Amino acid sequence: MGGSAMTPQTLVATAQALVAGDKGLLAMDESIPTCNERFAAVGIAQTEGARRAYREMIVTTPGLGECISGAILYDETIRQHKADGTPFVQVLTDAGIIVGIKVDTGKTDLAGHPGEHVTEGLDGLRHRLTEYSQMGARFAKWRAVFDIGKGTPSVACTDANASALARYASLCQEAGLVPVVEPEVLMAGDHGLARCAAVTAEVLRAVFAQLVGQGVVLEAIVLKTQYGAPRVELPYSKRIGRGGRRHPGLPPAGRARRRAGRRLPVRRPKRGTSFFPIERFEYEVPVGRALGVGVLVRPRHPAAGPGSLGGDDANVKAAQEALYHRARCNQAARHGQYGLAMEMR
Repeated sequence: MGGSAMTPQTLVATAQALVAGDKGLLAMDESIPTCNERFAAVGIAQTEGARRAYREMIVTTPGLGECISGAILYDETIRQHKADGTPFVQVLTDAGIIVGIKVDTGKTDLAGHPGEHVTEGLDGLRHRLTEYSQMGARFAKWRAVFDIGKGTPSVACTDANASALARYASLCQEAGLVPVVEPEVLMAGDHGLARCAAVTAEVLRAVFAQLVGQGVVLEAIVLKTQYGAPRVELPYSKRIGRGGRRHPGLPPAGRARRRAGRRLPVRRPKRGTSFFPIERFEYEVPVGRALGVGVLVRPRHPAAGPGSLGGDDANVKAAQEALYHRARCNQAARHGQYGLAMEMR
């Protein structure tokens, strides 16, 4: 599936399509080791055939395009096919789902800064992005992580990750892919809401200063960031109360360019903002994440038959129903319409 030349207008249109209406992104970009680990936990064979069958189960779920705008794949996944030879990329595209690809290679220790990390993957990225574009991908994803602790994240950690995110985003747009920019302030810690909000604002300020410096078209990115919230180790009595969470927001793109070196606000974005994704949801497939428990645990037989996971079509059907149901629940939550009645099915 060959890629086509992309203009800035086309990239903007793709970014808008990824967050249109009440749809969200499906994260099925787990690495081979991670997927095998989760398979082992529920007695599924850790083979390429089992991984392919599991992913076929996901991409062929009836009606998935009603709730999902884009699917983030892994390098192995984007090269895989259905049992009948149809590429997964084609299956998703035919369902109206935009194909994306994870391109970072994970975090590594940041030299000279114990406990902090920087995300790698820039080496050879231009070539990989060109190949993925030719295979039919239209967006990519890169995740950087920031730990809140005593003296962290440091300026060095923030700057290193912000620079990498901006260089990745620039290369994506050069290759005709919309970059999903993910600076994630991690949940671990005992900090409160105000500390999380302050760190998130500083991280976003650094990231957008680098994006502007690299000449990235801000209207043609998707920002994926977390809610600001008191963290999991904080005593419950200190986590509840007024203002339990805040949403890190951004001004429209033109104003962000003008204010790239100044402090970004922490507020809920207005409708019509140029930064689309902040209010959107992402569905996670791996077990233990938002969607994965019902999807992965149900087809638990260790022997994978052709075209199905576990050699039992009934398991595949049940898992697809669980995936579709959870996607619909998240879609309803986007409108504030989710309730326990939706689980009584």
